[in-house]
Amino acid sequence: MRHNVSLVAFLAPVCLAGCMDSKTDADFRAEVAASMHTSMTQNLADMVQAARDLQAASPLRAWNPVTDAAAISRMRDAWQRVRFAWEQAEGAIAPMFPRFDTSMDSRYEDLLGPTGDPYLFDASGVIGMHAIERILFAPVTRPEVVAFESTLPGYKQAAYPATDNEAIAFKTQLVQRLIDDASQLQSSWKPEDVDIATAYQGLVALMIEQQDKVNLAVTAEDESRYSNITLFDLRNNLAGTHQTYDLFRAWIQSKSSAVHSDQQIQSQFSSLQTAYGPNDTLPEVPAGWSSENPPPDLLSTPFGALWQEVHDSVDPNSQGSVVFEMNKIAELLGFAEAAGVAKPAMMRGQRLR
Repeated sequence: MRHNVSLVAFLAPVCLAGCMDSKTDADFRAEVAASMHTSMTQNLADMVQAARDLQAASPLRAWNPVTDAAAISRMRDAWQRVRFAWEQAEGAIAPMFPRFDTSMDSRYEDLLGPTGDPYLFDASGVIGMHAIERILFAPVTRPEVVAFESTLPGYKQAAYPATDNEAIAFKTQLVQRLIDDASQLQSSWKPEDVDIATAYQGLVALMIEQQDKVNLAVTAEDESRYSNITLFDLRNNLAGTHQTYDLFRAWIQSKSSAVHSDQQIQSQFSSLQTAYGPNDTLPEVPAGWSSENPPPDLLSTPFGALWQEVHDSVDPNSQGSVVFEMNKIAELLGFAEAAGVAKPAMMRGQRLR
């Protein structure tokens, strides 16, 4: 009898391991989709709440930089919380909901149109997070950003609301449009509609876009350029990508041929995290910089070192880079075949540039 009990005890862990090994790709897909829905649900809720906080802090009269300083500070803080929530979820969410990606995260020049946008505060033309940012940080916008934008057709200089009507429009139209879009996105995020293949490819595309975001700093076209926190965006893109990628790891590690790629990806995530550091502002671009052919002496500057690290980490043609290895894993998981493409679709920012 004791022999039989021992045999059962010996076989129990083997059975448990066998149960784990018996998971099918369909099982893993279902688990990832459920986990992704849960994870992103909080990001979207945080984004909606932060947008509402921004609106609540917005005065219904012309803004006075002195007497409204506390309100402006609260609005800026709420805006940054909107950015934090969006950048963490962007990789997976944006490719599934391109309409909201466009309306909420497009840059000034992307929405300007041939005739410009003469009224800054309404819910048409230039809208979304960057339209709001452009107003909130108008007095502290870097001169090089103003110089770039002033060359655009239909350019309108950014400014605080100077009349009560402009302040009311900012609060009830421009900010309300962001709340409406974020709320609609939140309500559209249903478990049955989670497309993990598209989400995974979006993560890869967002990693490719890291290089684009750094390159655009050279011409003052980087993303959160009015608040000067593009490095904050990059860091949160990375954190969100890492967090979402980890939802796939049990499935990835069930494929013996993917284990090495997974190790390479984890190493590159760590390297990028170190490179992005604790600051929110990108290093100053040194005079004479060229992203096409960086001068060797400038690669040793803080900006040059960051550029090199990002370039090496996301180069889709370089074996060992996070993008190269994530693309390999996409094929192993059947994502490229499911989408009908060999490589991930490009994100909004890359399509427009």
